Amino acid sequence: MNPLIQFDDVHKSFDGRPVLEGLSFQVRPGEVYALLGRNGAGKTTALRVLLGFLAADSGRATILGADSAELTPSLRERIGYVSEGHVLYKWMRVREVLSFEDGTRSRFDLARARHDVARLGLRPDQKVGKLSRGQRAQLALCVAVATSPDVLVLDDPAMGLDAVMRREFLEAMIEVIGEGERGVLFSSHILSDVERIADRVGLLAGGRLIVDATLVDLKRRVQKRRVRLNSSRAPDLQGLLRARRVEGGFELLLLDQDELRLAELAAAVEVVGEPEVPSLEDLFLDLAAEHAPHMEGVA
Repeated sequence: MNPLIQFDDVHKSFDGRPVLEGLSFQVRPGEVYALLGRNGAGKTTALRVLLGFLAADSGRATILGADSAELTPSLRERIGYVSEGHVLYKWMRVREVLSFEDGTRSRFDLARARHDVARLGLRPDQKVGKLSRGQRAQLALCVAVATSPDVLVLDDPAMGLDAVMRREFLEAMIEVIGEGERGVLFSSHILSDVERIADRVGLLAGGRLIVDATLVDLKRRVQKRRVRLNSSRAPDLQGLLRARRVEGGFELLLLDQDELRLAELAAAVEVVGEPEVPSLEDLFLDLAAEHAPHMEGVA
């Protein structure tokens, strides 16, 4: 199947400072892709280039088969977008937001939007400015999906929500994501949310995508091992992503440990305990760290 979203060697700089350097990845029909990275890693810039709000310096981004720089109004109606901060007119009431969107989009399903708003407990007479941040996020999602978009692009939609609001928003997202062969690209800082809904993750660091893999593949290929050794220096091993000093030795983060590499490990150090599968948060903290190694063969 042709990808719904594609970045092909995209570069973007601001005032001579590179933000994206050769960004390349795809989102396929039915796939939920999470774009991760530290603040300033380029996630929002990538999404703005994709939606045609920013021009790439070089390379090409496409969405629904069209160049991002040439999106027509009819194509934009097939894209659902929720921006960071959930930009809505605060002086409007909820029902006015829905009426406004219905009057400006030919594909907008007003009945569906009203049903979704009621299901989420939002009152039609509430002013947007009086809604909580979580309620605004839910309203923005209702508006984004009311056109039955083929692609959803979400820029850190749960940022600033407390645990209860985030759970409610996530449940609404899961319901939306499960419809048809829609592709979803979202950025997030909430890694537990990513583990719950993403099929694939991309990790941006230094303007480059250093990881592009399914969650299943990441957890299969990466493991943590505790070791003891006489030296004060960490061992030099193939597939070693990170060595962190802990009481009694080191905790190693290892990639692709086949029989040969495990034998090399056993010969170099005293292994303590069984291998552990790191959480996505562990991987993110280790791989997004400054000077972290590139996961060769994953990206």
